[in-house]
Amino acid sequence: MHFDFRYMLSLFAIPAFWRASVTVVELSALAWLIAAAAGFMLATARMSGWRSMSVFASIYIWLFRSLPLMVLIVFVYNLPQLLPQTGGVLSNPFNAALIALVLTETAYMAEIHRGALMSVAKGQYEAAAALGIRWTGAQRLVIIPQAMRIALPTLGNQFISCVKLTSLASAISLSELLLVGERLYAQNFLVMETLLACAIYYVLIVSMFTWLMQLGERHMNLAARKPRTLSDEEAAALRGGLVVRGSTPQTGRGAAPALLLKGVQKRYGEQHVLKGIDLDVKAGEVMSIIGPSGSGKTSLIRTINALEWPDAGEIILFGRGYLSSRDRPGNASVRQGVKHIGMVFQSFNLFPHRTILENVTLAPRYQGHASRAELDTRALALLDKVGLLAHAYKYPHQLSGGQQQRVAIARALAMEPDVMLFDEPTSALDPELVDDVLNVIRDLANEGMTMVIVTHEMDFAMSVSNRVAFMEGGVVQLLASPDEIRWSPDAVRVRRFIGIDETPVRAVATA
Repeated sequence: MHFDFRYMLSLFAIPAFWRASVTVVELSALAWLIAAAAGFMLATARMSGWRSMSVFASIYIWLFRSLPLMVLIVFVYNLPQLLPQTGGVLSNPFNAALIALVLTETAYMAEIHRGALMSVAKGQYEAAAALGIRWTGAQRLVIIPQAMRIALPTLGNQFISCVKLTSLASAISLSELLLVGERLYAQNFLVMETLLACAIYYVLIVSMFTWLMQLGERHMNLAARKPRTLSDEEAAALRGGLVVRGSTPQTGRGAAPALLLKGVQKRYGEQHVLKGIDLDVKAGEVMSIIGPSGSGKTSLIRTINALEWPDAGEIILFGRGYLSSRDRPGNASVRQGVKHIGMVFQSFNLFPHRTILENVTLAPRYQGHASRAELDTRALALLDKVGLLAHAYKYPHQLSGGQQQRVAIARALAMEPDVMLFDEPTSALDPELVDDVLNVIRDLANEGMTMVIVTHEMDFAMSVSNRVAFMEGGVVQLLASPDEIRWSPDAVRVRRFIGIDETPVRAVATA
């Protein structure tokens, strides 16, 4: 049988095909957008701690991924037979097809979003919480932008599926491409020519949106962006207008300790990690927490910053109740207290989708501390303080580990905290990068910043600290000054851990 190319080409001049193409674009685009938004909410519900929401989301996803779309389209279109009041909406084939397509696609989109949300590192949530950013703000500013970058290729693929699935709407007489083609070849029996023309229309529609998706992916591809390092002249010009706010000792709050821990306990299931910690940190004091792995050091510092909730005991901040086992997460006093405590994590936890400057300004801008211009100026000053002014417009992945940790310190300082917490700030760094970070912390100590430092850098802890807390087995075994640790008979275990002479210095002198 002869293939009529001339007839096939003539189909691209038929208005009915172009109108059908517009219908396909409208239907697929609307279904994709609505399902993407609804799918994100459904994914959030499934990951929620509320069991009723999680169960509902799971049942929805199971049900609508199981139902064939053709069956659902026909059911929705004929629903007015059961519910006459829906006839005004569902008697329109476009509306019925859109609703059926959204119901189905939402289930698939939810799983795409859930996979993307699960791929965002837990540290991103913790970093946002440590900066005083509430859940909704963290989702909007930190989590969703990263999840979208992860999900975009798969979401784009799902749009292509939407385009092709619109052909099923021909079952309810929606004038989309396939139905227009069927009506034509029913008249002239030129099936192959007509279907080939339909296929080309679909290819054109998909190709157009694929190109748009690729533009979006390239825009979001941070790895392809070239590092922008300021020249010495540009950095000097910026530096001339910057003023760094130095840290000042918190002596204006009376005689109360900066931090007071009373009987703090923490369990993870059957494991009793913190067994009643009593500790006080004076304003302007630097306290290092040392001890063997598994002694509870990190759990303690995370509990101080409300990243872990105490099972017993309380924490008092500058004489005011801050965190107690009786409080609930989200308590107003806890939220206010967190804003006064800066946290620097072992693994940096910088926001990878934002520049260094944006990392530093994000939380103060969210809290409304000042205008954007003023916050940028302060952030640049802090970056200059930690030696990274020339790298202000780079992204975290374009910096070394030591540089990233210094950015993390600047980010915490941007909130102008009263207390700084450091959780193993050098353990993830190469040995040659450690000194740069320790020097920044040492400068903060010299300025009078109240600091609690969990560290394995024993020489640094002994040189910079006013007091050192030695933890073992979930309790503070010894709390003493570096000098007392060097000579006290009670510090033999600590000296052995640090690796210095176990014989008390004064005892040797007496002998």
